[in-house]
Amino acid sequence: MNDRQEVPNDKKKPNILVRLLAFLVTLALVFGAVTLVVYRDRLNFDVIRRYFTYRSLERNDSGQAESFAHEGSTRDIFVSAGENLLVCSTTGVRLFSGSGTQYANEQIVMEQPVAMAAGEWSLTYDAGGKSLYLFRDKEKVFSLGADSGKTILSARVNENGWLAVVTQAASYKGSVTVYNPQQQPVIQLNRSSGFVMDALVTEDGKYLATVTVSQSGASFSSSLDLYRLDRTEEETEPDVSASLDGSVILDLREQSGALWALGDTGVFAVSLAEKNLGERKGAYSYPDQYLKEFSLEGDGYAALLLGKYRAGTQAQLVVTDESGEVTGTLDIGEQVLSLSAAGRYIAVLTADRLDIYTSDLRLYDSLSGTQNAQKVLMRADGTAMLIGAKTARLYIPG
Repeated sequence: MNDRQEVPNDKKKPNILVRLLAFLVTLALVFGAVTLVVYRDRLNFDVIRRYFTYRSLERNDSGQAESFAHEGSTRDIFVSAGENLLVCSTTGVRLFSGSGTQYANEQIVMEQPVAMAAGEWSLTYDAGGKSLYLFRDKEKVFSLGADSGKTILSARVNENGWLAVVTQAASYKGSVTVYNPQQQPVIQLNRSSGFVMDALVTEDGKYLATVTVSQSGASFSSSLDLYRLDRTEEETEPDVSASLDGSVILDLREQSGALWALGDTGVFAVSLAEKNLGERKGAYSYPDQYLKEFSLEGDGYAALLLGKYRAGTQAQLVVTDESGEVTGTLDIGEQVLSLSAAGRYIAVLTADRLDIYTSDLRLYDSLSGTQNAQKVLMRADGTAMLIGAKTARLYIPG
């Protein structure tokens, strides 16, 4: 008698619905991957960010929000301060939200107003005067006035709130006062050799960077000098110095572990890494071209609008990285009214159109009919503020 029994085979053929579902999932994944490759410039986290940030903001079919009066003119200075708009004129300072809510309105006379922003911090000052206002997000947090007795030459704030103010000082060619994020002065640097033209504190709060111009006979030289902040005021010599090839520096920013100095004949990137502190990482020169527009406010690049002639519409948009290599060029055959960069985006405004490019100069978005906008301020999330003679409005790409 055979007691062995057949063990039933529990394996079943896969259900046809399961196989169909697996096929559809695979097909969807492949389609999604192809879509991401084809539309990689448009499908990014900024699209999602814009959706949730601006979904309640009313806008027209072209993506433009309702305009609001900025109470100024196109001669005023406009700065994108995070999600806000800072407007600076000879009669005062105003701070608006992106939709037009006014947060601040300071009435003051300034002969040569200058403004800049970094992250949630923004400031304005009277170059050659004594007035300075520092804002954090929506509020004024610090100011200097006539009672300070200091004539301001330049001022800059970094993304962490460190403030450097260059002033005239008796018996010195330049004086820089550094304020911490609590607006307390931590050090004053006085230079008797070399004229200090500009200054910026590094984001980690370790170094003060100054643009210094020196004269030897009939020739001038410019340099970017770095000073550790944990020094005494008697120590006035820089820790390291990098040549700027005599260029007149127009802007100074920190990007991706380097200090960028943009001048009339070239743009320079200087390392902030401890092992090669102060060494030039790269430079891009344009001595035979006119610098028509520029921006250092992107992430890891400089955007330059260069032309063979000062006048005329023919120009070339050039993007360079920190090594001085050109990463993109674009020939432009019409008058550029304004150029602005932020994050990975570059905005080019002409008489009848706004074009937004990614930093590799791929066209990201385009708007026809800018309602006589004269200036554009690019924002890191891909939106752009369009400034007209009397009004401003936010453009939100679809």
